[in-house]
Amino acid sequence: MGDKNISPVGWYIGSYIIRFIELNESGNDDLEKRFLAWENTRIIKASSLDEAYDKLVEETRLETQPYKGGKDGVPVQWVFEGVTELLPIYEELEDGCEIMYREHNSKKLKNLRKVVREKDEFSQ
Repeated sequence: MGDKNISPVGWYIGSYIIRFIELNESGNDDLEKRFLAWENTRIIKASSLDEAYDKLVEETRLETQPYKGGKDGVPVQWVFEGVTELLPIYEELEDGCEIMYREHNSKKLKNLRKVVREKDEFSQ
């Protein structure tokens, strides 16, 4: 395998954080204030990690424009906070292909099992 940062199949997987604000509220930049936030993940077609990063940021910014929310039409916005992960995909996209992995440093078996969830826990 060549450069581990280049996808041989031209696909990357990237995650990012967005947070929800009401535009007329004070404290939207207060580092101690709590916000509803989502971490979303996308696949990106690109020829390099840099291009994948730029495309992920651009596509996300296009979808985080202000709008009127709720029955009262309150000015709101999802604010892009930044990319949390960006990895090359090494296999062709098809049913069952591995698209990402995360190494877990040496952990006790009981702690490894704490991160595993049962099938019915995903549909809640």
